[in-house]
Amino acid sequence: MKQITFAPRHHQLTNTQTWTPDSQWLVFDVRPSGASFTGETIERVNVQTGEVDVVYRAGEGAHVGVVTTHPTEERYVFIHGPENPDAGWQYDFHHRRGVVTFQGETHNLDAMDITPPFTPGALRGGSHVHVYSPNGQAVSFTYNDHVLHELNPALDLRNVGVAVPYGPVKPAGHHPREYSGSHWCVLISSTTPAPKPGSDEINRAYEEGWVGNAQLAFIGDTVSESGEKVPELFIVDLPQDEAGWKAVGEMPLCGSESTMPAPPAGVKQRRLTFTHENAFPGLVNAPRHWVRSNPQAEQIAFLMRDDAGVVQIWLISPNGSGLRQLTKCSGIQSAFNWHPSGKELGFVLENRIAMCDAKTGEIRFLTAAHENPPSADAVVFSPDGKKIAWMQEARGFRQLWMTETAC
Repeated sequence: MKQITFAPRHHQLTNTQTWTPDSQWLVFDVRPSGASFTGETIERVNVQTGEVDVVYRAGEGAHVGVVTTHPTEERYVFIHGPENPDAGWQYDFHHRRGVVTFQGETHNLDAMDITPPFTPGALRGGSHVHVYSPNGQAVSFTYNDHVLHELNPALDLRNVGVAVPYGPVKPAGHHPREYSGSHWCVLISSTTPAPKPGSDEINRAYEEGWVGNAQLAFIGDTVSESGEKVPELFIVDLPQDEAGWKAVGEMPLCGSESTMPAPPAGVKQRRLTFTHENAFPGLVNAPRHWVRSNPQAEQIAFLMRDDAGVVQIWLISPNGSGLRQLTKCSGIQSAFNWHPSGKELGFVLENRIAMCDAKTGEIRFLTAAHENPPSADAVVFSPDGKKIAWMQEARGFRQLWMTETAC
């Protein structure tokens, strides 16, 4: 077990894709906590030498964070808050954007247009937690809508979207806070403010994960017959060409003054889990986790309670078959990720870094007792599979740590 960073400040890893492709650097931001957004730099640290580079520094009062990397290039994507924030426009779920830094140049990923007529391919609010698809061609994100937030905050429902390289998208610029973006962006989830109890309707889509390059899975909040929130697992099949991404369905891709942007024609979400009758219904929100497919795109992993109420890892096929409980442990304590081989998963268990066999559920611990417990936010494998990183407090600050996987 090796401590990588030592500076007297906090270091924040995103939940996935935080290593450079060569497995030599970890990229991070410097927010005081995962819930705040006051960091001014995106940085990276060499896990062997401890050398730290500043990848990007925000200016004009903006803040940045939640950075991830491209799978094959030293290309970084992260959240950027508004420049020159004022009383009428500050950082918020619906006031942020994705930006990409590559070879010293930075540009907006998503465009924003908040004045009608809205621009297809542009968003009308804020994107968050940007993650490249396995082939690096598309970027997933979660989304909140400025237009509906202004109309009625109850209509500003969290959704999942995808940015694809069929831009640039250039709004007319009728509002000083509008901007252009390099990618064509659409939502791929469908939500409604009042889901019918017992139905497949959801009022929130979040914590998405790529299933290969052609599907995206996410958690959707359904409502039980008794009116309780029950998070279930959903999946969508994604378009495979530019025409498909730009095909307009029954509702406009860019939304209207009273409706959320709609998915492209033919993009329909399917529910994979049906847990309303379980002793402990639904996927768990604590610990917070993101659904994750193995690299072979054959199994989706997620966290759910067993019949005793203990949080375990469960697996299911993208077609909805083969649901099974993988772990039978004392309780998963963190977000998790698949080892690049697809043979194991890594997470926090009993306040230690652990891995489990993806077939048998057998647990092996990579670390002994920790002075302070590892953070539940991120446990991330290096692309070569030889290392795993996490956050842990040392001398009052969240630092980055690493150990070997023996894989």
